[in-house]
Amino acid sequence: MKSAVLFRENEDGSITCTACRRYCRLKNNQIGFCGVRKNVDGVLQLLVYGRPFAVNIDPIEKKPVLHAYPGTKIYSLSTAGCDFACKFCQNYEISQRREVVGEHMEPYEIVDEAIRYGCQGIAYTYNEPTIFTEYAMDIGKEAHKHGLFNIYVTNGYETAETVDLLKEFLDFATVDFKGNASIEFYRKYILVPDSHKIFNTLELLKDTRIHTEITDLVIPEIGENLHEAAYMIQRVKEIFGDEMPISFLRFHPDYLLNYLPSTPVDMLIQHYELARNMGMKYVYIGNVPALKEQNTYCPKCGTLLIKRDNLTTQIVNLKDDSRCPKCGTKIPILMGKFKIRSLNIA
Repeated sequence: MKSAVLFRENEDGSITCTACRRYCRLKNNQIGFCGVRKNVDGVLQLLVYGRPFAVNIDPIEKKPVLHAYPGTKIYSLSTAGCDFACKFCQNYEISQRREVVGEHMEPYEIVDEAIRYGCQGIAYTYNEPTIFTEYAMDIGKEAHKHGLFNIYVTNGYETAETVDLLKEFLDFATVDFKGNASIEFYRKYILVPDSHKIFNTLELLKDTRIHTEITDLVIPEIGENLHEAAYMIQRVKEIFGDEMPISFLRFHPDYLLNYLPSTPVDMLIQHYELARNMGMKYVYIGNVPALKEQNTYCPKCGTLLIKRDNLTTQIVNLKDDSRCPKCGTKIPILMGKFKIRSLNIA
């Protein structure tokens, strides 16, 4: 447990957590919706500071981050808790857990382990990293000292106060929409009152140096509406432009919605084609192997640049200057090599 930064005091003696857009107002000894941020005598405490609950080594494509350092290895971690209550969450044993669990690890220990496993970056994922931003920030700053980059896989419900902290350490963010950002869907299946506030967060992220990508989980029967998808795509395009990478992800039934089918491939292709027809240049389908829609092509001449199959990546034509070798078009993909600096811990 450690004192948090993201909160403000109220005149009645309560405090308001400012980590996410729920803005939980907490009396003494009350815990926020996320289950990990508690008012203790007028100071907000992060109960899961230093307590990662799940760790794994992933390819960067699993986040997915598709337009930055393809093929790199990422140290992924989460704590318990979440500010969303997705009834379809595949990590519900992590995200919907409301207790302090996990092995104790200080930020420097996380970075040390990431380096020992040969990782080039650290991802805060599996649950919503916004709720443990203070812990992620301390890890992220330590990671930067040693040449590692930082990724948030987030639901996009950060406040302006949180984004101000993210500017200090975050390099990449994948903002994951659920069911095309429909307000009705979010209220019924996630217990979020206003999903359109995510677009406000995207506007804040645009004004930072944080490289951002978009995903949308397409859920059959309840979150597949193409009209809602078109609204989401148009808003993203208005904020970031037509070069924003956007991935449509296949849903696999789990948790309280395990009676639903997996997303049909043709439904994903409909979403893919919708985004392409709306002018988005870099559109992908995720969680489905052996599809050409996983690949990156030059939007001008159609040359295959990066070939993907599930989580295996092959850089076919793209060089470190990120230009198409055939027509010279600049592709918004970060390439390059890394110089990882050892912690040299005795």
